[in-house]
Amino acid sequence: MSLLFSLVFIFLSFLNRGNPLNNPSNSQRTFDDIQKEIANYSEIAKKIINHAVYGYAQNRSYERLALFVDIIGPRMSGSRNLELAVQYMHKALMKDGLENVHLEPVKIPHWERGEESAMMVEPRNHSITVLGLGGSVGTPPEGITAEVLVVTSFDELHQKAQEAQGKIIVYNQHYASYGETVLYRIRGAVEAAKVGAKASLIKSITPFSINSPHTGIQAYETDVPRIPTACISVEDAELMARMSSWGTKIVVTLKMGAKTYPDVDSFNVVAEIIGSKYPEQVVLVSGHLDSWDVGQGAMDDGGGAFISWEVLSLVKDLGLRPKRTLRLVLWTAEEQGGVGAEQYYRFHK
Repeated sequence: MSLLFSLVFIFLSFLNRGNPLNNPSNSQRTFDDIQKEIANYSEIAKKIINHAVYGYAQNRSYERLALFVDIIGPRMSGSRNLELAVQYMHKALMKDGLENVHLEPVKIPHWERGEESAMMVEPRNHSITVLGLGGSVGTPPEGITAEVLVVTSFDELHQKAQEAQGKIIVYNQHYASYGETVLYRIRGAVEAAKVGAKASLIKSITPFSINSPHTGIQAYETDVPRIPTACISVEDAELMARMSSWGTKIVVTLKMGAKTYPDVDSFNVVAEIIGSKYPEQVVLVSGHLDSWDVGQGAMDDGGGAFISWEVLSLVKDLGLRPKRTLRLVLWTAEEQGGVGAEQYYRFHK
C-alpha cells in the first residue's frame, strides 16, 4: 500500500500548477493552499489505487518481475546476463507503449569471483563459508595460509598493528546499523593492508545469519597494497572470536580466483510519459537492473525497477497526462558504486 501512496504523491506533484512552492505572483504559498490543491485530485488518486489494487493491473508488477528473474537470473556487472536484461527491458518498455524509450551508453566494471574457499586448518579442519567482495584481488592458485588475528574494530586493529603483520585479519565487529557497520566491508581490506596483513575476512553486515555470508562492494586505495578480501558468516566469525579469546592459535587457508577485466559497454534504460505543460521539468523514478552473481536480484533491485516501471504503466493505462515529464531510468552497475547513475548525471546535468 505504501507503493500506491508513493505513486499518487508522484502523480499529484506533476499536476501542481507552475512552481510547486510558489504561486504566479511569486508569494509563498501556505501549506493549506497546497493541501487544498492536492485534495482536488482525490478522484484521480482513487482511480490509480483502484486500478492497481482491484483492476487488471492487480499483481502485474509482481508477475512481470517473477518472469524477468526466472528467465534472466543473476545480472552481474559486465556479464552477458546483465546485457540480456537490458535488451529485455528495452523491448518490454517499447511493447508497453511508453514514450521516448531508448538506451544511454555506460562503461561499467567487469569483475568475476571465480572459485573460492576458506578452510580452517588449525586447531582443527573446518570449512568456512566465504563470499568474495566485489573488486577483490585473488589469491595465488595455492591460496594464502596464515594465522588469524581477530579484532572487533578498526581501533583494535591499529592497536595490534605489530601482531597483524603477515596475518589474515578477521573482523568480528558489533552490528550497530547497516549504514554504520558497512564501513567494515568497504574499508576492511584497506585498513588490514595498512598494518601488513595478507588478507581480510569480514563478518557479514547483518544482525542475523543462517551460515549465510553476504557479498557487496569494497574499495581499495591507490597508495595501499591490494589484498584479498571476503565476507564470512556471523557464525564463523564468532566461532573464531571465541577460539581467539581462549588463546587458541587459528590458521586458515584462503583461496580466491577473483579477476578484474577491462570495463565493458552497457546501458541505462530510459522511458517517459512526456509532460503536457512543463515537459522540460522531469520527475524521475528508478531502480537498478544489475545484481550480484549469487542471487537473482529479485528485491535488490528488481523490485525497485519493476515498481518504477509500474508507475508509468498505471498512468498510461488510465489515460492520464501529467503536466511534467515522468521519466523512468533503469540503472546499470549500481552495485559497483552507482556507476550508471553517475554517468547519467554527467550526461544530463
